[in-house]
Amino acid sequence: MIKNMLRGTVALILALTPLALPSTAAAAPAALTGAAVLNLGDAVEEIPLADESRTGYERESFKHWNRGLDLTDGCNTRNEVLLAEAVEAPTVAAGCKLTGGLWRSYYDGQEVNDPAKLDIDHMVPLAEAWDSGASAWTAGRREAYANDQDAATSLVAVTARSNRSKSDQDPAEWMPPLPDAHCHYLSEWIATKLRWGLAADQAEADALKVYAEGPCKTTVVHYTPAP
Repeated sequence: MIKNMLRGTVALILALTPLALPSTAAAAPAALTGAAVLNLGDAVEEIPLADESRTGYERESFKHWNRGLDLTDGCNTRNEVLLAEAVEAPTVAAGCKLTGGLWRSYYDGQEVNDPAKLDIDHMVPLAEAWDSGASAWTAGRREAYANDQDAATSLVAVTARSNRSKSDQDPAEWMPPLPDAHCHYLSEWIATKLRWGLAADQAEADALKVYAEGPCKTTVVHYTPAP
């Protein structure tokens, strides 16, 4: 069901699924031009350290959901992500109306068979992205960020409850309720920050280092810088 080959390639590189979320992964040669492979500790050190500011933030500054990657299928980004991440494919009716299907929300391990009960989470929330550098971007770059399907780590289908519990918090403030998901989550968080050149404040960086030096020290981060 993966409709975008690049998204599928990155997913295979990560070799992590909601059913089996190992905290370790063997480093492998970069499979994509410009791709980087780092252990979690080294990846944390690559994130710029900076104070954050939410001055001027409005959610509407990030246009989403747009028409998605396939302009002919009538699906917006939200529905394209749902189609890409479905464990069992939903029925697609006129106007890209989705019914049925099955998803596994890796934040909390829940299985969901109603797409209306899923949110598409921005791995690094829009407000956090604004705080961390996106306030200086053009409107077009913010739209690209908010609809980024060219990296499997950027957008994830999860239960609405877990997404709304997370809200705009970083890993110093919130982690997935499923402990087995923590290292996978941090690898995706860090990959997204590095992909988009976003910074971390001191509290966030300290929290990432605790995991990098402890339970996630052998986790590997794969990312490709955004155009």
